Amino acid sequence: MSKKIAVLVRGRQEEALRMAIGLTLLDDTIDIFLPNQKLIRTDKSTLNIDTIQEMEMDLYSNIEQGYEVKILSSHELANRLLDYDHVLPY
Repeated sequence: MSKKIAVLVRGRQEEALRMAIGLTLLDDTIDIFLPNQKLIRTDKSTLNIDTIQEMEMDLYSNIEQGYEVKILSSHELANRLLDYDHVLPY
């Protein structure tokens, strides 16, 4: 039975993105939340961001940014997290 897992990015964004991709090995639904921060594209994170998009994982934030991230209000972000089986802060 697949689970819904939310990865809540708090600190090391590049490492959190890499870890979120690794969680897909069990065919669970993985979504990534970037509260109060923008998605930062660096040389190290570009491959991970592209992989996340290819795997159709969703990225959410409450900060306005590019097309890669779905924008939700802080209230909507918090409410959406209630729908997950596991929330992993990283």
